[in-house]
Amino acid sequence: MSVRPFLLAVVLLAGASAATAQERLPQPWSSPRATVSQRVGMTDVEVVYFRPGVKERQIWGGLVPYDRVWRCGANENTVVSFAHDVMIEGEVLAAGDYGLHMIPRADRWTVIFSTNTTSWGSYFYDETEDALRVDVTPSKAPTMEWLQFEFGELTTESATLSLRWSDVRVPVRITTDTHAIVLEGARTSYLRNLPAFSWQGWNNAADYCLRNDVNLEEGLTWAENSVRRVANFTNVSTKAGLLEKLGRAEEAAAAREQALNVTTEAELNSLGFRHLQQDDTERAVALFERNTLNHPSSWSAFDSLGHAYAKVGRTDDAIVAYTRALELVGAAGNAEEGERIRSILNGLGG
Repeated sequence: MSVRPFLLAVVLLAGASAATAQERLPQPWSSPRATVSQRVGMTDVEVVYFRPGVKERQIWGGLVPYDRVWRCGANENTVVSFAHDVMIEGEVLAAGDYGLHMIPRADRWTVIFSTNTTSWGSYFYDETEDALRVDVTPSKAPTMEWLQFEFGELTTESATLSLRWSDVRVPVRITTDTHAIVLEGARTSYLRNLPAFSWQGWNNAADYCLRNDVNLEEGLTWAENSVRRVANFTNVSTKAGLLEKLGRAEEAAAAREQALNVTTEAELNSLGFRHLQQDDTERAVALFERNTLNHPSSWSAFDSLGHAYAKVGRTDDAIVAYTRALELVGAAGNAEEGERIRSILNGLGG
């Protein structure tokens, strides 16, 4: 080994050792390292940065010049990471880690996402490594002594990542396609693991499509897979809802009838009260009547029917239903419920 390469190796190793030692020593008046993270929909976003202080200095147009690339912090690259593809101010950015830089101006800032994440600040910034540039509008904000990144304006699909320092706030809008991420996860993972062995797993995926009005055709296929495993009120109702949204009204009506045929007493009772709360009294009464036909020995079914009759002003029918409920609850030996029903009957004049 020649002398020159040997000396170079010694210098590099010595420098690395010094840097490592420096990192291990507390530096209370330096720019401390910080991390902030947020889940936006289904996408984890993280920012790792170093926090310089104002320390009575002029920041904008002073310590941080206008019209020059700035590292958005101190020391090493500020690094922002996205677990999935995102939209930044409406522009597509692939999942991954990016060195974050900005170009401050008086009225408009440029935010830069660089594929280089390992440099010291912006001193080695290379425009050819840009993955994305967007322009944003800064605003005045309460004074912040230590530079800070923060998340706000959260929705199920978006958030604003803001840089705050001195008297300026720089907002960057992040948008994610939450539905696309959930559905891709259902196809490639959720429905290829343990949930796929049960009716619940397939119904969960189908119900997501129904509730969010997305991916309806595939959602219907998932609902049918669930029904094939075990047909019950829950998954047949999901299938009916998807058919309805797809404009297949006759098939939806047939599925709803099938759902009623496989429902339990408790499920049908719950559905009746749901319609009652929505002032769909005609539908509610029909469901409670059906429940008494399906379960003629259930005091609870007649009790609910009596309640529905009373709500719509059919007092005589309510008295008949409550009287039958009282007979059945007596046979069941439930004295407490018997007293409650007897009190209702007295109030109705029965």
